[in-house]
Formats: sequence, structure tokens, C-alpha cells
Amino acid sequence: MGIAHEFKEFAVKGSVVDLAVGVIIGGAFGKIVDSVVNDLIMPVVGLVFGKLDFSNLFIPLAHVPPDVPHTLEAVRKAGVPVFAYGHFLTVSVNFVILAFIIFLMVKQINRLKREWPHKEEAKKDEPPPPPPEDIQLLREIRDALQRPQSQP
Repeated sequence: MGIAHEFKEFAVKGSVVDLAVGVIIGGAFGKIVDSVVNDLIMPVVGLVFGKLDFSNLFIPLAHVPPDVPHTLEAVRKAGVPVFAYGHFLTVSVNFVILAFIIFLMVKQINRLKREWPHKEEAKKDEPPPPPPEDIQLLREIRDALQRPQSQP
């Protein structure tokens, strides 16, 4: 068996394909969560805490030239090292929201699994169907022949 054949077997296994699908869906889901955080939640949080824009919060670690606007992008373009804690706050809130959404999804999936058992699981819980009538008669005859005969 050649290495190409072994690689082909590995690449088309169900678990590898499932992993690829999970990564693709995870990337798309990450973009959705980013949008929820950046476009919906962070503006509300900024409004509550005094119209803060967390993504633009930073501490310059060197002198900022006077002609450079005091925005993260402008200070970085000027080559000034910055401690951008606002971006960290945004990513942290992003993570908490993502973890909470995944928790809710897993909780819902587990609830659905408990409520709707698979057909195989449902079949395991059901008693087996009775054997056909001819089989029952043959078993009765067999059992009758195996019993000791009483002497008259």
C-alpha cells in the first residue's frame, strides 16, 4: 500500500471531513459573533459607560508627536508602541459571548437528544415482537416432547 493510497484513506475518513466542516462553520460563526459584539453589544456598552469605544482605548508607551491625532490607528502609523487594552477588552467580551452562545447551543442539543431518542435507541427500549404463530406452535410441541411422560 503506497503512501498516496494511505493519505487518500486518511483524507476521506468521516472524522477528517467532519473536522473540515466544523472549521469552516466555526469561522463563519466567529464572524457572526464578531458582528454581534462590535455592531450590537459594544455600542450599547459604550453608551452605558459614557460613549466609550473600547477598540480605541490604548496607552502610548513612548512620546506621541504633537501633530499626530490621539487615535490608535494614527499613533500606530506614527510608529509609537502602544498598549492597546481596548482591543483586548473587545476580544474578551467576544470570547465570553461566544462561549455563552456555544453553551446554549450544546444545552439545547442535549435537551433535544433526551426528548427525541434515535430510532435505534427507541427500538432498544421496546420489547421484541412476538414470534410468528407457527414458531410458537413448534416450540410448544418441542416443550411437550421434552417433558417426561407420565405412566398410566
